[in-house]
Amino acid sequence: MPSPAPLHDSGHSADDDVPAPRLGRLDVTVEEIRALGQPHAIRSRATAEHWSADLYWRKVSPFLTRRFLSWGLTADAVTIGVILTGWFAALSLLIPSIAGPLLAAVFAQLQMLVDASDGEVARVRGTSGPRGVFLDKVAHYTTEGGIPIALGAALAISMDDALPLALGALLGCMVLLNKALNDSVHVARSKTGLDSVPDSAEARTINRSGLALARKAFNLVPLHRVYHSVEMTQLILVAAIVELIVGAPVVWWLLVGLVVVTPIVLAGHFVAILASPKLRPIR
Repeated sequence: MPSPAPLHDSGHSADDDVPAPRLGRLDVTVEEIRALGQPHAIRSRATAEHWSADLYWRKVSPFLTRRFLSWGLTADAVTIGVILTGWFAALSLLIPSIAGPLLAAVFAQLQMLVDASDGEVARVRGTSGPRGVFLDKVAHYTTEGGIPIALGAALAISMDDALPLALGALLGCMVLLNKALNDSVHVARSKTGLDSVPDSAEARTINRSGLALARKAFNLVPLHRVYHSVEMTQLILVAAIVELIVGAPVVWWLLVGLVVVTPIVLAGHFVAILASPKLRPIR
């Protein structure tokens, strides 16, 4: 079954295992930001760290974080930037020609940079908390649900047909449902008095051989990753480039294909959660 879609670095979790905060220090060095804002507990998470952050943005983000701190910005203010860059990524798709998908891909990458930085600001300031987690959820839910809707709207305008808009809205709803499945696990555990699910490979392990084999098969083509803003905008950009070259409606085919396969991904995600230890006490 597909692995659950990656969670995002909220940067504000109250139980992060981080060094003592430097509240009030606005002159911290890049090295201090790396030590305080990027502890091992954050960098070693199994799903919450997006590959772009791990590959390059965590190398760049302390420099941006230092600038934010020098301006006196709070972590929540930086998270507003995460929301806005995500919205710009979605709205960019409404721009005609290849410029729209290109800008969308750029803004999606920029969102990951600011998303890495807001957590660092929170940890350096010692202000991690539920409000930051809430704002982060708003950022990613609205972005990843909005991108398919904006794609459908752009196609509806270019094709002079309402069907793409309807399919884009349907895909956006399914993307949000996929994300809600992950959050529903945390709600269920909280309501029954269980601790949070550790972000580890063990918490996602499926012991039933048949289901475990099915997950490995699905992961050979990790469709569940497509619903992240970075991957989706990159896929749209590639489709738009191919469309320019071959002169066929490749972006439209992409939207239709995603609408067709997403129910399968949702079903696999649902079964994977039920079969994993996530709804049971985890030692």
